Amino acid sequence: MGDINNPKPVQFFTSIIFKDDIFLENAERNIRETIGTTLDRIPSMPFYHTNYYEKEMGNNLSRIFILFEPLFQREKLPEIKLETNKIEESFLSDGKRTVNIDPGYISLENVVLATTKGYAHRIYLGSGIFADLTLIYHNGTYNSLEWTYPDYGSQETIVMFKRWRGALKERVRAF
Repeated sequence: MGDINNPKPVQFFTSIIFKDDIFLENAERNIRETIGTTLDRIPSMPFYHTNYYEKEMGNNLSRIFILFEPLFQREKLPEIKLETNKIEESFLSDGKRTVNIDPGYISLENVVLATTKGYAHRIYLGSGIFADLTLIYHNGTYNSLEWTYPDYGSQETIVMFKRWRGALKERVRAF
Protein backbone atom coordinates (compact mmCIF):
# COMPACT_ATOMS: atom_id res chain seq x y z
CA MET A 1 0.00 0.00 0.00
CA GLY A 2 1.37 3.39 -0.97
CA ASP A 3 1.46 6.44 1.23
CA ILE A 4 -1.24 8.99 0.57
CA ASN A 5 0.24 12.34 -0.42
CA ASN A 6 -1.33 15.46 -1.81
CA PRO A 7 -0.04 16.44 -5.24
CA LYS A 8 1.84 19.69 -5.68
CA PRO A 9 -0.38 22.72 -6.26
CA VAL A 10 -1.14 23.96 -9.76
CA GLN A 11 -1.46 27.26 -11.55
CA PHE A 12 -4.84 28.08 -13.06
CA PHE A 13 -5.25 29.79 -16.41
CA THR A 14 -8.06 30.72 -18.73
CA SER A 15 -8.41 30.95 -22.45
CA ILE A 16 -10.91 33.58 -23.49
CA ILE A 17 -12.33 33.65 -27.00
CA PHE A 18 -14.12 36.90 -27.81
CA LYS A 19 -15.14 39.29 -30.55
CA ASP A 20 -15.45 42.66 -28.83
CA ASP A 21 -12.87 44.14 -26.45
CA ILE A 22 -15.54 45.55 -24.13
CA PHE A 23 -16.83 42.06 -23.31
CA LEU A 24 -13.26 40.84 -22.84
CA GLU A 25 -12.41 43.62 -20.37
CA ASN A 26 -15.51 42.98 -18.27
CA ALA A 27 -15.05 39.20 -18.35
CA GLU A 28 -11.40 39.54 -17.31
CA ARG A 29 -12.35 41.66 -14.31
CA ASN A 30 -14.91 39.07 -13.21
CA ILE A 31 -12.47 36.19 -13.68
CA ARG A 32 -9.84 37.93 -11.54
CA GLU A 33 -12.43 38.25 -8.78
CA THR A 34 -13.03 34.49 -9.07
CA ILE A 35 -9.50 33.13 -9.49
CA GLY A 36 -6.98 35.73 -8.38
CA THR A 37 -4.34 38.12 -9.64
CA THR A 38 -3.09 38.06 -13.21
CA LEU A 39 0.44 36.67 -13.27
CA ASP A 40 0.82 36.67 -17.07
CA ARG A 41 -1.39 37.68 -19.97
CA ILE A 42 -0.70 36.67 -23.55
CA PRO A 43 -1.73 39.45 -25.97
CA SER A 44 -4.80 39.01 -28.09
CA MET A 45 -4.31 36.87 -31.19
CA PRO A 46 -6.65 35.85 -33.99
CA PHE A 47 -8.55 32.66 -33.27
CA TYR A 48 -8.64 30.65 -36.49
CA HIS A 49 -8.21 27.04 -35.39
CA THR A 50 -11.89 26.13 -35.71
CA ASN A 51 -15.14 27.75 -36.82
CA TYR A 52 -17.00 26.03 -33.95
CA TYR A 53 -17.83 29.34 -32.22
CA GLU A 54 -18.70 31.41 -35.29
CA LYS A 55 -22.40 30.51 -35.42
CA GLU A 56 -22.86 31.76 -31.87
CA MET A 57 -20.24 34.50 -31.61
CA GLY A 58 -19.64 35.63 -35.20
CA ASN A 59 -16.42 35.60 -37.17
CA ASN A 60 -13.07 37.39 -36.72
CA LEU A 61 -12.74 36.08 -33.19
CA SER A 62 -9.70 36.62 -30.98
CA ARG A 63 -8.22 34.80 -28.02
CA ILE A 64 -6.09 35.56 -25.02
CA PHE A 65 -4.55 33.35 -22.35
CA ILE A 66 -4.27 34.53 -18.75
CA LEU A 67 -2.23 32.86 -16.01
CA PHE A 68 -3.33 33.47 -12.41
CA GLU A 69 -1.92 33.34 -8.93
CA PRO A 70 -2.05 32.10 -6.22
CA LEU A 71 -1.36 28.41 -6.59
CA PHE A 72 -4.32 26.12 -5.87
CA GLN A 73 -5.01 22.47 -5.30
CA ARG A 74 -6.35 20.66 -8.37
CA GLU A 75 -9.72 19.87 -6.84
CA LYS A 76 -10.69 23.53 -7.20
CA LEU A 77 -11.10 23.06 -10.97
CA PRO A 78 -14.86 22.25 -10.94
CA GLU A 79 -15.61 25.28 -8.76
CA ILE A 80 -13.70 27.57 -11.11
CA LYS A 81 -15.44 26.12 -14.19
CA LEU A 82 -18.85 26.65 -12.61
CA GLU A 83 -17.94 30.27 -11.85
CA THR A 84 -16.61 30.94 -15.35
CA ASN A 85 -19.82 29.49 -16.77
CA LYS A 86 -21.75 32.03 -14.67
CA ILE A 87 -19.53 34.81 -16.03
CA GLU A 88 -20.22 33.68 -19.61
CA GLU A 89 -23.96 33.69 -18.85
CA SER A 90 -23.78 37.21 -17.42
CA PHE A 91 -22.52 38.50 -20.79
CA LEU A 92 -25.05 36.76 -23.04
CA SER A 93 -26.48 38.90 -25.83
CA ASP A 94 -29.75 37.71 -27.38
CA GLY A 95 -29.12 34.35 -25.75
CA LYS A 96 -25.68 33.94 -27.34
CA ARG A 97 -22.27 34.03 -25.74
CA THR A 98 -20.08 37.06 -26.27
CA VAL A 99 -17.13 35.39 -24.54
CA ASN A 100 -16.08 31.77 -24.24
CA ILE A 101 -14.04 31.14 -21.10
CA ASP A 102 -12.14 27.89 -20.78
CA PRO A 103 -10.38 27.45 -17.44
CA GLY A 104 -7.73 24.89 -16.82
CA TYR A 105 -4.55 24.31 -14.90
CA ILE A 106 -0.93 23.73 -15.62
CA SER A 107 1.00 21.28 -13.48
CA LEU A 108 4.52 20.00 -13.75
CA GLU A 109 3.23 16.87 -15.45
CA ASN A 110 0.29 18.03 -17.60
CA VAL A 111 -2.20 20.63 -18.76
CA VAL A 112 -5.84 19.95 -17.88
CA LEU A 113 -8.94 21.80 -19.10
CA ALA A 114 -12.36 21.84 -17.46
CA THR A 115 -15.37 20.98 -19.57
CA THR A 116 -19.04 20.16 -19.18
CA LYS A 117 -18.92 17.59 -21.98
CA GLY A 118 -18.08 13.98 -21.18
CA TYR A 119 -16.03 11.80 -23.48
CA ALA A 120 -13.94 8.63 -23.28
CA HIS A 121 -10.75 10.42 -22.19
CA ARG A 122 -12.43 12.87 -19.81
CA ILE A 123 -12.67 12.09 -16.11
CA TYR A 124 -15.77 13.15 -14.21
CA LEU A 125 -14.91 15.41 -11.26
CA GLY A 126 -18.38 16.13 -9.91
CA SER A 127 -20.89 18.99 -10.18
CA GLY A 128 -21.28 18.33 -13.91
CA ILE A 129 -17.60 19.02 -14.66
CA PHE A 130 -15.06 16.80 -16.40
CA ALA A 131 -11.26 17.04 -16.57
CA ASP A 132 -9.84 16.95 -20.09
CA LEU A 133 -6.21 15.80 -20.12
CA THR A 134 -4.94 18.07 -22.89
CA LEU A 135 -1.13 17.93 -22.82
CA ILE A 136 1.37 15.72 -21.01
CA TYR A 137 4.91 16.69 -20.09
CA HIS A 138 7.43 14.16 -21.39
CA ASN A 139 11.03 14.38 -22.62
CA GLY A 140 11.37 18.06 -21.74
CA THR A 141 8.23 19.38 -23.40
CA TYR A 142 4.47 19.25 -23.40
CA ASN A 143 3.07 16.80 -25.91
CA SER A 144 -0.35 16.68 -27.47
CA LEU A 145 -2.52 13.61 -27.41
CA GLU A 146 -4.81 12.06 -29.98
CA TRP A 147 -7.71 14.23 -28.75
CA THR A 148 -5.85 17.48 -28.02
CA TYR A 149 -7.49 20.50 -29.64
CA PRO A 150 -5.26 21.67 -32.53
CA ASP A 151 -4.76 25.12 -31.01
CA TYR A 152 -3.53 23.61 -27.73
CA GLY A 153 -1.18 21.35 -29.67
CA SER A 154 0.29 24.24 -31.67
CA GLN A 155 3.95 25.07 -31.17
CA GLU A 156 3.22 28.61 -29.95
CA THR A 157 0.84 27.35 -27.25
CA ILE A 158 3.23 24.62 -26.14
CA VAL A 159 6.06 27.19 -25.88
CA MET A 160 3.81 29.35 -23.68
CA PHE A 161 2.98 26.42 -21.39
CA LYS A 162 6.65 25.42 -21.15
CA ARG A 163 7.54 28.97 -20.07
CA TRP A 164 4.74 28.93 -17.50
CA ARG A 165 5.90 25.51 -16.31
CA GLY A 166 9.41 26.85 -15.70
CA ALA A 167 8.05 29.54 -13.38
CA LEU A 168 5.69 27.05 -11.71
CA LYS A 169 8.56 24.63 -11.06
CA GLU A 170 10.36 27.31 -9.04
CA ARG A 171 7.24 28.14 -7.06
CA VAL A 172 6.28 24.58 -6.08
CA ARG A 173 9.70 23.66 -4.72
CA ALA A 174 8.56 25.01 -1.36
CA PHE A 175 5.72 22.46 -1.16
